[in-house]
Amino acid sequence: MAKDLRTYLKQLNDAEPGGIKLVDTEVSPRFGITAYAAALAEKGDYSALLFDKVEGSELSCVSNLLTSYERIALYLDCEVQDIPRVYGERLQKPIPPVTVEREQATVKEVVIEGGDIDLAKLPIPVHNSLDGGPYLSAGVMIIRDPDTGLINAGIYRHHIFNATDMGVWFLGAHHGGLIYQKYRKQGKPAPIAIAIGHHPGFVMGSVSRVQGIGGEYEAAGGLMGEALELVQADTNDLLVPAHAEIILEGEILPDADHPEGPFGEWPGHYLGGGSVPTIRITRITHRTNAIFQDIVASSREHLVVGGVPRSGSIYQTVKSVVPSLKTVNVPFYSRMNCYISLHKERDADVKKAAFAALNTEPENLRHIVVVDDDIDVFNGEEVAWAIGTRFDAERDLLVIPKWNGPGGLLPTNWEYNKEGKNTPRMSSGAIIDATKPAPPVVFPERAVVPRSHVEMADLPALRDLGDAEKDKWL
Repeated sequence: MAKDLRTYLKQLNDAEPGGIKLVDTEVSPRFGITAYAAALAEKGDYSALLFDKVEGSELSCVSNLLTSYERIALYLDCEVQDIPRVYGERLQKPIPPVTVEREQATVKEVVIEGGDIDLAKLPIPVHNSLDGGPYLSAGVMIIRDPDTGLINAGIYRHHIFNATDMGVWFLGAHHGGLIYQKYRKQGKPAPIAIAIGHHPGFVMGSVSRVQGIGGEYEAAGGLMGEALELVQADTNDLLVPAHAEIILEGEILPDADHPEGPFGEWPGHYLGGGSVPTIRITRITHRTNAIFQDIVASSREHLVVGGVPRSGSIYQTVKSVVPSLKTVNVPFYSRMNCYISLHKERDADVKKAAFAALNTEPENLRHIVVVDDDIDVFNGEEVAWAIGTRFDAERDLLVIPKWNGPGGLLPTNWEYNKEGKNTPRMSSGAIIDATKPAPPVVFPERAVVPRSHVEMADLPALRDLGDAEKDKWL
């Protein structure tokens, strides 16, 4: 059986009993879906949520699915600390997709066309209080480069305008936007498809930093550990995932820009927006009892899904210039930062690693913290301890003026005034060297319990206090 969203849901349910919670009371797509995720998050619970009854739709909706590193490690079959290495290595071993016949494609089980198309019948949420309307947040847009014929896939934000039309917001040098501009210059519509609901390897493959235009299908195969199965789209020449839950087929119109937004983005603020190209949907195909997949915008899931692929790409880039790299973490709670641990052989290793990371993710990274290999970069307390004990701002801080921007999604890339007319600006980046001096300099040792004794501790023998102990001591 080919891997898809449902095989992953089964894998998660088997590995994490209770990790998927069913909401079988009717919820409104306007804040009703995201309200459950927000309410659970206040209690430190990040369970996946499966909504069986969404007002106005016959389809179910899954959200809050990829909220932890453990759930990423599950599909990669590795430990959390090894995610960047394994992810990066799999990107280096792409698996080409294969094409199947229409009869084998589960996404073709139901076809909606013509006057029956109504995007409002999909359980598309309004995520946050000031959002301008419903948004697709986990749809993977597929487009073919007219010059090379290569297919590109990526996640963009799509504001739903009406029954058939939605926007697409391109940021900076997004490959999808570069391809669209080629069609626009020719005055031609750009054929596209949007895949909704699939295996995490496909979703994350589509947002991985793949060199050049195209390659996301191959990256998805590497992350899934098998070839992604594709099928011919019905209304254009694109190949689309055969086992997605839903496929929207249509085109980006060359001369029909439309105001969009606002939308709460991953930094937790409302920025971006303006006038964007319009997509017109001409056909919908989906599986029987399809599951609409949503990524809760500006939430932990949004940050995990965006951060992990960056960590994998950064790992490979840094490893090529500093072989003594241990691992990398772009923390889900602050995707503007990157923590790098390495075995420093020479002082120059820090700057080499940091600049490699910054150049891999120039749009979003602001602060690179480099620590020694005895620091767990997946533990924010340890990183903070390293900064407090091994970092001297006068010697170990490098500020890079005008590194980021102008504009974009980071609030510091804008000038603000009382009239509310924001002006894009450049902002700085910083490298924080929280490592010990390179050999042969001797630095004070860290106080730790001997590892051999830690491993001897008989944890299974621990138990709660019984009545006898309570009587004796309490």
